[in-house]
Formats: sequence, structure tokens, C-alpha cells
Amino acid sequence: MLTLSLEEFMVELNEGSIKNVGPTNKSATVKLFDVESAEAREFGDKRVKLVFEDEDGSEIQVSLFPDDVRKIVDDIEALEDESPVFE
Repeated sequence: MLTLSLEEFMVELNEGSIKNVGPTNKSATVKLFDVESAEAREFGDKRVKLVFEDEDGSEIQVSLFPDDVRKIVDDIEALEDESPVFE
């Protein structure tokens, strides 16, 4: 299940084209639940791309620098030691 929350978001649809309307203070939050597949792969010369997909084919891709990936790995290892999720 993919949820998408858009804040202060307005666009203009004119003859099939979408154009930003208003100030540039927009933000978005995306959440993907019930992930069925996840993978990591190279992205360009300096990044790692994480790709998550649910059963409906909704997909989220995240590009991170290696130091950020290592931080996530450390967080997961800490969870393995401390959280009942990994029991």
C-alpha cells in the first residue's frame, strides 16, 4: 500500500501539461507498506539505490551516499540486538 501526502501543493493542468502554481514551499511524504521486494544496486559513480516494491507494483526508489547506507546498516544491526522484532 502506497500513501502519498502532499503539503501546499497546487498545479495547473492546461492542455495536458502540468505546471507548478504558487510558491516553492511544497513538501511530500511517501510511505510504502507491505513491501514484497527490496534490493540495493549501484546508482551512478557514487551512490547506492534502494528499490522497494509492494504487491500492487507501487515502487519507491531512494538514492543514498555510501555513508548513509552504512548508517542504516548500523541501525538495523542495533535493532537485531535490541528489538523483539528480530526474535
